[in-house]
Amino acid sequence: MTKEERMASDILTQVGGKENVRRIAFCMTRLRLSLKDDNLVNHEKLKDVEGVLGVVEDETLQIVVGPGIVNKVAHHVSKMTGLSIGEEADVDEDRLTFEEKAALDKEKIKRKNQTPFKRFLRRIGNIFIPLIPGLVASGIINGTANFLKNADIGTETNWMQILLLLGGSIFSILAVLVGWNTAKEFGGTPVLGAIAGIILFNPMLPDIVIYGEPLVVGRGGLFGVIFAAWLMTFVEKQVRKIIPSAVDIIFTPLITVLVVGIVSLYAVMPVAGVLSDGITKGLTALIETGGALAGAVLAGFFLPLVMVGLHHGLTPIHLELINTYGNTALLTILAMAGAGQVGAAIAIYVKTKNQRLKNIIKGSLPVGFLGIGEPLLYGVTLPLGRPFITACMGGALGGAFQAMMHTAAKGIGVSGLSLIPLIDDGKYILYFLGLVIAYTGGFLFTYLFGFKEDMARNI
Repeated sequence: MTKEERMASDILTQVGGKENVRRIAFCMTRLRLSLKDDNLVNHEKLKDVEGVLGVVEDETLQIVVGPGIVNKVAHHVSKMTGLSIGEEADVDEDRLTFEEKAALDKEKIKRKNQTPFKRFLRRIGNIFIPLIPGLVASGIINGTANFLKNADIGTETNWMQILLLLGGSIFSILAVLVGWNTAKEFGGTPVLGAIAGIILFNPMLPDIVIYGEPLVVGRGGLFGVIFAAWLMTFVEKQVRKIIPSAVDIIFTPLITVLVVGIVSLYAVMPVAGVLSDGITKGLTALIETGGALAGAVLAGFFLPLVMVGLHHGLTPIHLELINTYGNTALLTILAMAGAGQVGAAIAIYVKTKNQRLKNIIKGSLPVGFLGIGEPLLYGVTLPLGRPFITACMGGALGGAFQAMMHTAAKGIGVSGLSLIPLIDDGKYILYFLGLVIAYTGGFLFTYLFGFKEDMARNI
């Protein structure tokens, strides 16, 4: 039995058995399980499962196991339960026991208590999370190629053009992928969502004059694509209610594309354009006028957003900043939050005598340096309490420095040391110095004020 298979088996045991699992999903670091009865979960023993770095109780039970492992664990959980990843077990409420009905009612209440803003950010996250591996790979390739290009290394060579092609491919059709995922997330036909993305980024748009002005390719950015794709889903569902089944395949998509296509050109693009301009110009002004203070606040409060899994909701903002200005200054600032956490973890490793805690840190630090902070967050700083705060303080120092130095990234998908090739305007050393400041701040705050050995007693 492999390590991942054993983890899957142990996790299922502690969540109430395979019969208690309703749905399986996963992201970069977390196995997400929707359960029939949350009361069957033994949270303490689940945290003690070897390889589990943390547990987050939310709409779904989120078990942090780390990148590169989570997909393998999810695969084994899928095999053991007989559920496909993303598949949901049928619930026949008439055949439920009293306890199961109570658990189902509890889950419904829990979902009802989710604020619209939280649900919105989760939806945005679900749209972009599947794209992250592609954004990471393409971003690193693109960043490295541009780094070499700026250094005048192999500028006109064939392999440089190949690298630029590979690195830029996903960004050339990103609107299509976002539209596809949006329709899928809201229960529509994915290809109709993809068409929404194609319409808003079609190179033929400048040939069309509306309100006395030629249309601009990509006006409204990915915000417009998300709304147009959602509108495709909404209209499709309404049309399907009145179209006879015999001709549904012909007339439902036809009417949907015609209606939403026209609405997108006359309404979605102008409105989304105003929204996009407001967000990008507002953030840019905040960073430029707020300077170090703005950078400190943004970086210092980013880890709590990661803690509840809402940070992916910022992805379209980063992409829109890149689309508008060619880079995102927000990313280099927020990246410092993870660096502060790395420094905090190193301080704990130096001070603690708890071998289990040392092992968790040792296994989580390499990916932490590369910008994937969830293993450290859920396995180290958050369970200990105070180190979470001192990590945020270290990140705030780094964020203040990045804001003062006006660093920015030309791509997204990575942070930490991995972001260096994507730094714009040749400010690679300044960005790295910001990382060092955040590492140092997180280390010093945690070593001096944030950690005592008795905190590690129940880890």
